[in-house]
Amino acid sequence: MLYYLFNYLEQHYNLAGAGLFRYITFRSALAFVFALFIATFFGKRIINKLRSLQIGETVRDLGLDGQNEKAGTPTMGGLIIIIATLVPVLLLTQLDNVYIILLITTTLWMGAIGFIDDYLKIYKKNKDGLKGRFKIVGQVGLGLIVGLVLYFNPNVTVKEELQKDQITAIENQKPSSFFGEAKKSTKTTIPFFKNNEFDYANLISFIGGDYQKYAWIPFLLIVIFIITAVSNGANLTDGIDGLAAGTSAIIVATLAVFAWVSGNLIFSNYLNVMFIPNSGEMTIFISAFAGGLIGFLWYNTFPAQVFMGDTGSLTIGGIIAVIAFSVRKEMLIPILAGIFLVENVSVMIQVAWFKYTKKKYGEGRRVFLMSPLHHHYQKKGIHESKIVTRFWIVGIMLAVLTIITLKVR
Repeated sequence: MLYYLFNYLEQHYNLAGAGLFRYITFRSALAFVFALFIATFFGKRIINKLRSLQIGETVRDLGLDGQNEKAGTPTMGGLIIIIATLVPVLLLTQLDNVYIILLITTTLWMGAIGFIDDYLKIYKKNKDGLKGRFKIVGQVGLGLIVGLVLYFNPNVTVKEELQKDQITAIENQKPSSFFGEAKKSTKTTIPFFKNNEFDYANLISFIGGDYQKYAWIPFLLIVIFIITAVSNGANLTDGIDGLAAGTSAIIVATLAVFAWVSGNLIFSNYLNVMFIPNSGEMTIFISAFAGGLIGFLWYNTFPAQVFMGDTGSLTIGGIIAVIAFSVRKEMLIPILAGIFLVENVSVMIQVAWFKYTKKKYGEGRRVFLMSPLHHHYQKKGIHESKIVTRFWIVGIMLAVLTIITLKVR
């Protein structure tokens, strides 16, 4: 809203300083500070309100040190992150941008699913919350919306770099001369490979004929799979104080770099990455999201004054997946969101091995002392604050490796 106001003031009244709102970097910085302020200043009030409503965590006895002390800690704190993100976004972004619309939809959609889950756990005393199949239906529904919009919306395009013999301007070349016309594409980026673009349409090339017109099918399935996997990964990571929020802040800060580069004509050309028109606007959303996460972390670090609940964790995972798809960097998720991946895989390994050994030997055996992985280290006697810090360090290393892929091919 402020974007449109200052744009109007600049055009009609030539107001000094109003032109700053045209710059993504300025609005991104403002969004981060604004979200951080909302999360820290109003976060305490939201926590007190949750406490007065007796929205407290019900802790299952898992035999972990310090676990019983967490009982009654306010949950549904994901509302802090959502509010702190959406308020700056509504004020500072171009609300008609298709990527911003998608991210707002994702935030509200996944936030609603998580809220229902938390509500059932707290008020209905249903320790399992929303049934798993209903969560999956919600995640698949979001995947369908995101996939269909990214594939069919005419404003979602890419500009591919021209070959040298296609560039007509030899002297005094402008950056735009390096790119062709904006067009629809199902191409994505594969890290660490030269000529690292892959077209999802190639997955069905075996059917022959005009197979490209069916490219939306594999594209849609992959969108659904990744959104489901990442949101569940974030949900599993939210097991000890500060782990999910801190890890996610590192991930989204990295995605902000990719969104800004992908939407910038000069830098996308310099770094030889896919130029995605209008995607730079996502940088503002991501900055607000990062500010909200860090502000929430103020109250969520050990000993936590509030938990994000599924309201926060499912929302975080959904947003990360949608951003990655929007900038055509979803293949980097196993690296960038490696913490989420490892947490997911640890549960899958534990469950599969337990079932296999129970069937074969009559007694279930475990690979880890407990899953997800962070609980394994808790069982080994490592304090949760040390576990979280070390996971953050690993997350930073993975983020640096992800950024390096901009040049390493």
